[in-house]
Amino acid sequence: MLKEMKVAGITVDPFTNTPIVLLKDLEDKDVLPIWIGLLEASSIATALENIQTPRPMTHDLIKNILDTLGVKIVKIEVNDLRDNTYYALIHMNVNDRRLTIDSRPSDAIAIAIRTGAPIFVEESVIKKSSKAEISKKGDKVVTDSSEWEDILENLSSDDFGKYKM
Repeated sequence: MLKEMKVAGITVDPFTNTPIVLLKDLEDKDVLPIWIGLLEASSIATALENIQTPRPMTHDLIKNILDTLGVKIVKIEVNDLRDNTYYALIHMNVNDRRLTIDSRPSDAIAIAIRTGAPIFVEESVIKKSSKAEISKKGDKVVTDSSEWEDILENLSSDDFGKYKM
């Protein structure tokens, strides 16, 4: 079953300095942290802040191409988690045909933000994530989504290292 989620923000893993996009469900019950690349984090942050660039960046270019061709992004779906890798699908309507394209979640999210498409996550991915995403904070191993949310939301600016966002 799919659960609609929204981008709650971007943070940085204080242990690896890797950007993390945080997805939260609409009731703010579940959080899904997805580790992403620095360039993808920058693209998502740019779209979240409505920052206009003098020339189109990659995800803006993709949106412009889709708009010019009359393609509508219906939704994106984070649909699997295997071997610590998330998988996503971009659902689109092209000439009254539904097409589904495989994507990295970070790219799908960047496109969804720009097109206003809803973001969905398969509930099994949320469950797998809460079991698979293990981090050490001191001697404590964190596996619960709510604990992850508390840790990520309570990081100080000193925890972010050189990739402050």
